[in-house]
Amino acid sequence: MDYNGFAGRVGRIASNVERAVSGKRDGVLLAVVAMLAGGHVLIEDVPGVGKTLLAKSLARSIGGEFRRIQFTPDLLPADVTGLNVYNQGERAFEFWAGPVFANVVLADEINRASPKTQSALLEAMEEGSVTVDGQTRRLPRPFGVVATQNPIEHEGTYPLPHAELDRFMVKMDLGYPDEESEMDLLKLSRDPAAELEPVVGLEEFEEMRLLVEKIHTSEAVLRYVVSVTSATREHGDVYLGASPRASRMLRAASRARAAASGRSYCTPDDVKAMAMSVLTHRIIPTGGSGDAGTAAGEIVREILGSVPVTEAV
Repeated sequence: MDYNGFAGRVGRIASNVERAVSGKRDGVLLAVVAMLAGGHVLIEDVPGVGKTLLAKSLARSIGGEFRRIQFTPDLLPADVTGLNVYNQGERAFEFWAGPVFANVVLADEINRASPKTQSALLEAMEEGSVTVDGQTRRLPRPFGVVATQNPIEHEGTYPLPHAELDRFMVKMDLGYPDEESEMDLLKLSRDPAAELEPVVGLEEFEEMRLLVEKIHTSEAVLRYVVSVTSATREHGDVYLGASPRASRMLRAASRARAAASGRSYCTPDDVKAMAMSVLTHRIIPTGGSGDAGTAAGEIVREILGSVPVTEAV
């Protein structure tokens, strides 16, 4: 598979998902790029704009297994990871796999579960495995978490700790569709994702992920990545800047975008294109009124405009 073929496959996946999630091309491509980079997606948006449909359609488009976990205050970690159950007939314990054992896992309203349950996802997201009763089990490949949360309702919720936010490669919203896209939506069946057929197989998608890791990233582009993330730590309006993990994820997301564009090399434009989605949720602005996400986005835009590419590259 060459990178022109790679870009064609990405286009087919995005177009297939758009058959169910109409008019959200940018959001669909961002989710595909994040999964190709081995990352996870946090979608913060109001109910009914297609967050669940996006995750389900992505899973079906790559022929993967989809599982949904509805996060509630009484959800336990074992409800996510699975548990060992004693089998009286066999006189031995057997492992009952939890819903996290899938290719695409939807963590719906993740901020409604307790921090203890939220943390059950940390090992899965970082290591691609879960440990139950001292035994570590690998998750299927590819593996990606799509988490959702409602930015409007905060009653009975547990805000995600920064350490968990840092595990998500990108954070995005979908927004309302335009009138034409909403008209198209009304013509679809009740579950349009159920009608989708895979356009690439799981093994083929995993090959694509391995190809992303071979994207050439020059020393100069790496320096630009570090310059941008370092600037978030030195900015006067930032209380907590992006971590070194953010640098790694920005590099990975930039490589996946380059591959999706049909190139075998990464450029500063790839870094700029992914920086907003990768860095904004990792920055904690200093005190002040207003929406923290908006403030962080303005800071990232300012940094992208002030860090000279010619100097870093």
